[in-house]
Amino acid sequence: MKTECITKTDYFKQEIDYIKDNAIKESLCIMINKIPDYFFKIEAASTGKYHPSYACGEGGLLRHTKAVVRIAYELFGIYKFDERKKDLIIFSCLMHDSLKKGLNESTYTLWEHPLIAANFIKSNRNSLKLSDEDITFICACISSHMGKFNVSKYSDIVLPLPCTPEQKFVHMCDYLASRKVIEIKFDEHSNIVL
Repeated sequence: MKTECITKTDYFKQEIDYIKDNAIKESLCIMINKIPDYFFKIEAASTGKYHPSYACGEGGLLRHTKAVVRIAYELFGIYKFDERKKDLIIFSCLMHDSLKKGLNESTYTLWEHPLIAANFIKSNRNSLKLSDEDITFICACISSHMGKFNVSKYSDIVLPLPCTPEQKFVHMCDYLASRKVIEIKFDEHSNIVL
């Protein structure tokens, strides 16, 4: 009996296919393969306080991330970004929570996870087919994805606020994907049911 081996990029096949530029697509695949294994198993938030039911339980963070990307894809119909920016926004949305518990899976969500994810991309820049401008764009979108929720009583770190339309867009997509009033249906393989 043959068993199918699922790779990390297999989880995001549909989302990767939203990207038109092959260099950006290849670079995203490189980064997806570097995401820690825990990402694919944990829930989006340990308390469930800030996320809808699809983001809770095993695989919740994966489903939340797919929802953020899908919301971005849907909103591209009314927010007019050029094709390259759309591709970089998809990259940013997919990687925004990739290190939510750090590189080595801390017990809890790390407040500074947006900065950790951005630095993770910067530290892998030599293996990516992206310009310095592209890296800066992606890292700024990821670093500021928490929007106005950029301070915590548990940390001295103040996260950057989104400033550009693209940074505000990534934050909005993440925010919408965390609203309990917006439910997205997923199949048994964590693919969005359209």
